[in-house]
Amino acid sequence: MQFIDHAEIEVEAGKGGDGIVAFRREKYVPAGGPSGGNGGRGGSIIFKAVENLQTLLDFRYARSFKADDGKRGGPNNCTGAAGKDTIVEIPCGTVIYDAETGEILQDLVTDGQIFCVAQGGKGGLGNQHFLSNRNRAPEYSLPGLEGEKRQLRLELKLLAEVGIIGLPNAGKSTLISSLSAARPKIADYPFTTLIPNLGVVRKPTGDGTVFADIPGLIEGAHEGVGLGFDFLRHIERTRLLLHLIDLTDSDPIGDYHTIEQELLAYGRGLPERPQIIVLNKIDAAKKEVLERVHQELSTLTSVPILEISAVTRFGLDSLLQVVWDKLDEMKALTEEF
Repeated sequence: MQFIDHAEIEVEAGKGGDGIVAFRREKYVPAGGPSGGNGGRGGSIIFKAVENLQTLLDFRYARSFKADDGKRGGPNNCTGAAGKDTIVEIPCGTVIYDAETGEILQDLVTDGQIFCVAQGGKGGLGNQHFLSNRNRAPEYSLPGLEGEKRQLRLELKLLAEVGIIGLPNAGKSTLISSLSAARPKIADYPFTTLIPNLGVVRKPTGDGTVFADIPGLIEGAHEGVGLGFDFLRHIERTRLLLHLIDLTDSDPIGDYHTIEQELLAYGRGLPERPQIIVLNKIDAAKKEVLERVHQELSTLTSVPILEISAVTRFGLDSLLQVVWDKLDEMKALTEEF
Protein backbone atom coordinates (compact mmCIF):
# COMPACT_ATOMS: atom_id res chain seq x y z
CA MET A 1 0.00 0.00 0.00
CA GLN A 2 1.29 3.44 -0.87
CA PHE A 3 1.06 5.82 2.09
CA ILE A 4 0.26 9.46 1.41
CA ASP A 5 -0.17 11.66 4.48
CA HIS A 6 -0.44 15.15 2.98
CA ALA A 7 -2.08 16.67 -0.08
CA GLU A 8 -3.05 20.03 -1.58
CA ILE A 9 -6.39 20.42 -3.32
CA GLU A 10 -8.75 23.07 -4.66
CA VAL A 11 -12.43 23.21 -3.78
CA GLU A 12 -15.11 25.37 -5.35
CA ALA A 13 -18.69 25.56 -4.17
CA GLY A 14 -21.52 26.06 -6.62
CA LYS A 15 -22.83 29.44 -7.75
CA GLY A 16 -26.31 30.44 -6.66
CA GLY A 17 -28.97 30.46 -9.35
CA ASP A 18 -30.14 33.79 -10.79
CA GLY A 19 -33.45 35.30 -9.84
CA ILE A 20 -35.74 36.08 -12.79
CA VAL A 21 -38.11 38.78 -13.94
CA ALA A 22 -41.62 37.48 -14.59
CA PHE A 23 -45.18 38.72 -14.25
CA ARG A 24 -48.35 36.91 -13.45
CA ARG A 25 -50.64 36.94 -16.45
CA GLU A 26 -53.82 34.98 -15.95
CA LYS A 27 -57.38 35.33 -17.09
CA TYR A 28 -59.53 37.24 -14.64
CA VAL A 29 -56.41 38.57 -12.83
CA PRO A 30 -56.05 42.07 -14.24
CA ALA A 31 -53.24 43.16 -11.93
CA GLY A 32 -51.24 40.01 -11.40
CA GLY A 33 -48.00 41.73 -10.46
CA PRO A 34 -44.41 40.40 -10.40
CA SER A 35 -43.91 36.64 -9.99
CA GLY A 36 -40.21 36.04 -10.68
CA GLY A 37 -38.83 33.30 -8.46
CA ASN A 38 -35.56 33.22 -6.55
CA GLY A 39 -32.56 31.23 -7.73
CA GLY A 40 -31.57 28.08 -5.84
CA ARG A 41 -28.51 28.05 -3.57
CA GLY A 42 -25.29 26.61 -4.90
CA GLY A 43 -24.03 23.26 -3.68
CA SER A 44 -21.43 23.18 -0.89
CA ILE A 45 -18.26 21.11 -0.50
CA ILE A 46 -18.50 18.98 2.64
CA PHE A 47 -15.71 16.81 4.06
CA LYS A 48 -16.68 13.67 5.95
CA ALA A 49 -14.32 11.61 8.10
CA VAL A 50 -14.56 7.83 7.59
CA GLU A 51 -12.77 4.96 9.30
CA ASN A 52 -12.26 2.78 6.24
CA LEU A 53 -9.73 5.18 4.67
CA GLN A 54 -6.14 5.10 5.91
CA THR A 55 -4.31 7.43 3.50
CA LEU A 56 -4.78 10.56 1.39
CA LEU A 57 -3.76 8.66 -1.73
CA ASP A 58 -7.01 9.48 -3.56
CA PHE A 59 -6.14 13.17 -3.49
CA ARG A 60 -3.00 12.56 -5.51
CA TYR A 61 -5.22 11.88 -8.52
CA ALA A 62 -8.25 14.07 -7.73
CA ARG A 63 -7.05 17.54 -6.78
CA SER A 64 -10.07 19.64 -7.71
CA PHE A 65 -13.64 19.39 -6.42
CA LYS A 66 -16.59 21.40 -7.72
CA ALA A 67 -20.15 21.41 -6.43
CA ASP A 68 -23.22 21.91 -8.62
CA ASP A 69 -24.60 25.38 -9.33
CA GLY A 70 -28.09 26.34 -8.22
CA LYS A 71 -30.82 26.59 -10.87
CA ARG A 72 -32.38 29.89 -11.89
CA GLY A 73 -35.75 30.80 -10.51
CA GLY A 74 -38.98 30.17 -12.37
CA PRO A 75 -42.22 32.05 -13.02
CA ASN A 76 -45.15 31.89 -10.62
CA ASN A 77 -42.79 32.57 -7.69
CA CYS A 78 -41.05 29.23 -8.13
CA THR A 79 -37.63 28.94 -6.48
CA GLY A 80 -34.91 27.25 -8.52
CA ALA A 81 -33.54 23.89 -7.41
CA ALA A 82 -30.56 23.95 -5.06
CA GLY A 83 -27.25 22.63 -6.33
CA LYS A 84 -26.24 19.19 -5.06
CA ASP A 85 -23.65 19.21 -2.27
CA THR A 86 -20.39 17.36 -2.94
CA ILE A 87 -19.43 15.00 -0.10
CA VAL A 88 -15.69 14.26 0.03
CA GLU A 89 -14.60 11.37 2.25
CA ILE A 90 -11.29 11.69 4.10
CA PRO A 91 -9.54 9.50 6.70
CA CYS A 92 -10.21 10.07 10.39
CA GLY A 93 -7.36 12.14 11.79
CA THR A 94 -7.11 14.58 8.88
CA VAL A 95 -6.35 18.21 9.66
CA ILE A 96 -7.68 20.72 7.12
CA TYR A 97 -5.62 23.87 6.56
CA ASP A 98 -6.20 26.95 4.43
CA ALA A 99 -3.21 26.63 2.10
CA GLU A 100 -2.89 30.40 1.63
CA THR A 101 -3.03 31.53 5.28
CA GLY A 102 -1.94 28.36 7.08
CA GLU A 103 -5.01 28.59 9.33
CA ILE A 104 -6.38 25.33 10.71
CA LEU A 105 -9.99 25.14 9.55
CA GLN A 106 -10.95 21.84 11.17
CA ASP A 107 -9.53 18.64 12.61
CA LEU A 108 -11.72 15.66 11.75
CA VAL A 109 -11.04 12.80 14.14
CA THR A 110 -14.38 11.03 14.66
CA ASP A 111 -16.00 8.63 12.20
CA GLY A 112 -18.91 10.41 10.52
CA GLN A 113 -17.78 13.91 11.55
CA ILE A 114 -18.49 16.47 8.82
CA PHE A 115 -17.28 19.97 8.02
CA CYS A 116 -18.29 22.38 5.26
CA VAL A 117 -15.08 23.68 3.68
CA ALA A 118 -16.73 25.79 0.96
CA GLN A 119 -20.22 27.27 1.25
CA GLY A 120 -22.44 27.43 -1.80
CA GLY A 121 -23.49 30.83 -3.08
CA LYS A 122 -26.92 32.24 -2.25
CA GLY A 123 -29.56 32.33 -4.95
CA GLY A 124 -30.47 35.69 -6.46
CA LEU A 125 -33.79 37.33 -5.69
CA GLY A 126 -36.57 37.38 -8.26
CA ASN A 127 -38.47 40.55 -9.07
CA GLN A 128 -41.28 39.55 -6.69
CA HIS A 129 -39.09 40.85 -3.83
CA PHE A 130 -38.87 44.35 -5.25
CA LEU A 131 -42.60 45.06 -5.32
CA SER A 132 -43.40 48.30 -3.48
CA ASN A 133 -46.02 51.03 -3.39
CA ARG A 134 -43.80 53.15 -5.60
CA ASN A 135 -42.90 50.38 -8.04
CA ARG A 136 -45.79 48.05 -8.80
CA ALA A 137 -44.00 46.34 -11.72
CA PRO A 138 -40.29 45.95 -10.94
CA GLU A 139 -38.37 44.80 -13.99
CA TYR A 140 -35.14 43.71 -12.36
CA SER A 141 -33.82 40.78 -10.32
CA LEU A 142 -30.52 39.81 -8.71
CA PRO A 143 -27.96 37.30 -9.95
CA GLY A 144 -26.84 34.42 -7.73
CA LEU A 145 -23.71 34.82 -5.64
CA GLU A 146 -20.51 32.94 -6.38
CA GLY A 147 -19.68 29.98 -4.15
CA GLU A 148 -16.58 29.93 -1.97
CA LYS A 149 -13.34 28.85 -3.63
CA ARG A 150 -10.40 27.68 -1.56
CA GLN A 151 -6.96 26.16 -1.76
CA LEU A 152 -6.66 23.56 1.00
CA ARG A 153 -3.83 21.55 2.50
CA LEU A 154 -4.72 18.22 4.06
CA GLU A 155 -2.49 16.60 6.64
CA LEU A 156 -3.15 13.15 8.05
CA LYS A 157 -2.09 12.34 11.60
CA LEU A 158 -2.68 8.73 12.50
CA LEU A 159 -5.04 7.98 15.35
CA ALA A 160 -3.20 5.58 17.63
CA GLU A 161 -3.04 5.47 21.40
CA VAL A 162 0.41 3.88 21.52
CA GLY A 163 3.31 4.88 19.27
CA ILE A 164 6.38 2.66 18.87
CA ILE A 165 9.50 4.74 18.23
CA GLY A 166 13.19 3.97 17.86
CA LEU A 167 16.04 3.94 15.39
CA PRO A 168 15.79 1.87 12.18
CA ASN A 169 16.24 -1.87 12.84
CA ALA A 170 15.35 -1.51 16.52
CA GLY A 171 12.65 -4.11 15.94
CA LYS A 172 9.54 -1.91 15.79
CA SER A 173 7.91 -3.83 12.94
CA THR A 174 8.68 -7.15 14.56
CA LEU A 175 7.14 -5.97 17.81
CA ILE A 176 3.89 -4.74 16.23
CA SER A 177 3.60 -7.97 14.23
CA SER A 178 4.06 -10.00 17.44
CA LEU A 179 1.48 -7.97 19.34
CA SER A 180 -1.20 -7.71 16.64
CA ALA A 181 -2.39 -9.08 13.32
CA ALA A 182 -0.39 -6.42 11.41
CA ARG A 183 2.08 -7.91 8.91
CA PRO A 184 4.59 -5.19 7.99
CA LYS A 185 7.63 -5.83 5.83
CA ILE A 186 10.55 -7.01 7.97
CA ALA A 187 14.14 -7.25 6.75
CA ASP A 188 17.68 -6.89 8.10
CA TYR A 189 18.48 -3.45 6.71
CA PRO A 190 17.64 0.14 7.71
CA PHE A 191 14.48 1.85 6.49
CA THR A 192 12.71 -1.41 5.67
CA THR A 193 9.55 0.28 6.93
CA LEU A 194 8.63 3.24 4.74
CA ILE A 195 5.09 3.81 6.00
CA PRO A 196 3.55 3.79 9.49
CA ASN A 197 2.00 0.45 10.35
CA LEU A 198 -1.12 0.19 12.48
CA GLY A 199 -2.07 -2.82 14.55
CA VAL A 200 -4.97 -3.41 16.93
CA VAL A 201 -3.99 -5.10 20.19
CA ARG A 202 -6.79 -6.62 22.25
CA LYS A 203 -7.04 -5.91 25.96
CA PRO A 204 -8.13 -8.66 28.37
CA THR A 205 -11.50 -6.86 28.52
CA GLY A 206 -11.89 -7.33 24.77
CA ASP A 207 -11.45 -3.67 23.83
CA GLY A 208 -8.95 -2.88 21.09
CA THR A 209 -6.07 -0.41 21.35
CA VAL A 210 -4.35 0.89 18.21
CA PHE A 211 -0.54 0.69 18.16
CA ALA A 212 1.46 2.53 15.49
CA ASP A 213 4.97 1.66 14.33
CA ILE A 214 6.53 5.02 13.43
CA PRO A 215 9.38 4.58 10.92
CA GLY A 216 12.42 6.54 9.91
CA LEU A 217 13.51 8.40 13.06
CA ILE A 218 17.23 9.14 12.89
CA GLU A 219 19.47 12.00 13.91
CA GLY A 220 18.24 15.15 12.17
CA ALA A 221 14.74 13.77 11.60
CA HIS A 222 13.13 17.01 12.85
CA GLU A 223 14.96 18.84 10.03
CA GLY A 224 13.77 16.45 7.33
CA VAL A 225 16.68 14.00 7.41
CA GLY A 226 15.66 10.43 6.55
CA LEU A 227 11.93 9.80 6.78
CA GLY A 228 11.47 11.30 10.21
CA PHE A 229 9.99 14.73 9.53
CA ASP A 230 7.16 13.24 7.47
CA PHE A 231 6.24 10.82 10.23
CA LEU A 232 7.02 12.68 13.45
CA ARG A 233 3.60 14.31 13.10
CA HIS A 234 1.97 10.91 13.55
CA ILE A 235 3.30 10.68 17.12
CA GLU A 236 1.48 13.89 18.07
CA ARG A 237 -1.85 12.14 18.64
CA THR A 238 -0.48 9.17 20.58
CA ARG A 239 -1.04 9.07 24.33
CA LEU A 240 1.88 6.79 25.16
CA LEU A 241 5.25 6.12 23.51
CA LEU A 242 7.14 2.83 23.52
CA HIS A 243 10.79 3.75 23.02
CA LEU A 244 12.41 0.64 21.55
CA ILE A 245 16.19 0.22 21.95
CA ASP A 246 18.27 -2.41 20.16
CA LEU A 247 20.59 -4.07 22.69
CA THR A 248 22.72 -5.56 19.91
CA ASP A 249 23.63 -2.12 18.59
CA SER A 250 27.12 -0.76 19.26
CA ASP A 251 25.84 2.13 21.43
CA PRO A 252 22.34 1.60 22.90
CA ILE A 253 22.66 4.58 25.25
CA GLY A 254 23.64 6.81 22.34
CA ASP A 255 20.61 5.53 20.43
CA TYR A 256 18.40 6.52 23.36
CA HIS A 257 19.83 10.05 23.40
CA THR A 258 19.43 10.39 19.61
CA ILE A 259 15.70 9.72 19.69
CA GLU A 260 15.15 11.86 22.78
CA GLN A 261 16.94 14.79 21.15
CA GLU A 262 14.76 14.46 18.04
CA LEU A 263 11.59 14.53 20.14
CA LEU A 264 12.91 17.56 22.02
CA ALA A 265 13.83 19.40 18.79
CA TYR A 266 10.45 18.64 17.20
CA GLY A 267 8.57 19.81 20.31
CA ARG A 268 4.75 20.02 20.10
CA GLY A 269 4.39 18.23 23.43
CA LEU A 270 6.37 15.12 22.47
CA PRO A 271 9.15 15.50 25.08
CA GLU A 272 6.49 15.46 27.84
CA ARG A 273 4.59 12.49 26.37
CA PRO A 274 4.53 9.49 28.77
CA GLN A 275 7.04 6.81 27.77
CA ILE A 276 8.00 3.24 28.43
CA ILE A 277 11.55 2.25 27.51
CA VAL A 278 11.73 -1.21 25.96
CA LEU A 279 15.08 -2.99 25.67
CA ASN A 280 14.70 -5.32 22.70
CA LYS A 281 16.64 -8.37 21.43
CA ILE A 282 17.69 -9.65 24.86
CA ASP A 283 17.87 -13.12 23.30
CA ALA A 284 20.85 -11.96 21.21
CA ALA A 285 22.50 -9.54 23.64
CA LYS A 286 25.21 -10.38 26.18
CA LYS A 287 24.08 -10.40 29.80
CA GLU A 288 26.67 -7.84 30.89
CA VAL A 289 25.53 -5.45 28.13
CA LEU A 290 21.91 -5.81 29.23
CA GLU A 291 22.78 -5.09 32.86
CA ARG A 292 24.97 -2.09 31.99
CA VAL A 293 22.42 -0.49 29.67
CA HIS A 294 19.57 -1.05 32.12
CA GLN A 295 21.56 0.49 34.96
CA GLU A 296 22.68 3.53 32.94
CA LEU A 297 19.16 4.22 31.70
CA SER A 298 17.86 3.98 35.27
CA THR A 299 20.13 6.89 36.19
CA LEU A 300 18.99 8.93 33.19
CA THR A 301 15.21 8.56 33.47
CA SER A 302 12.50 7.50 35.89
CA VAL A 303 10.20 5.96 33.27
CA PRO A 304 9.58 2.18 33.34
CA ILE A 305 12.30 0.10 31.66
CA LEU A 306 11.30 -3.34 30.38
CA GLU A 307 13.26 -6.13 28.69
CA ILE A 308 11.79 -8.13 25.80
CA SER A 309 12.54 -10.18 22.75
CA ALA A 310 10.02 -9.34 20.03
CA VAL A 311 11.17 -12.36 17.97
CA THR A 312 10.75 -14.97 20.72
CA ARG A 313 7.85 -13.05 22.33
CA PHE A 314 9.64 -13.08 25.68
CA GLY A 315 8.35 -10.35 28.00
CA LEU A 316 5.47 -9.23 25.78
CA ASP A 317 2.77 -10.12 28.31
CA SER A 318 4.53 -8.06 30.97
CA LEU A 319 4.96 -5.19 28.51
CA LEU A 320 1.27 -5.16 27.61
CA GLN A 321 0.25 -5.20 31.26
CA VAL A 322 2.39 -2.13 31.93
CA VAL A 323 0.89 -0.45 28.85
CA TRP A 324 -2.69 -1.16 29.97
CA ASP A 325 -1.94 0.07 33.51
CA LYS A 326 -0.35 3.24 32.18
CA LEU A 327 -3.25 4.00 29.84
CA ASP A 328 -5.78 3.39 32.64
CA GLU A 329 -3.78 5.68 34.92
CA MET A 330 -3.72 8.42 32.30
CA LYS A 331 -7.44 8.03 31.66
CA ALA A 332 -8.20 8.34 35.38
CA LEU A 333 -6.14 11.55 35.60
CA THR A 334 -7.96 12.99 32.60
CA GLU A 335 -11.36 12.24 34.12
CA GLU A 336 -10.36 13.97 37.36
CA PHE A 337 -9.80 17.21 35.50
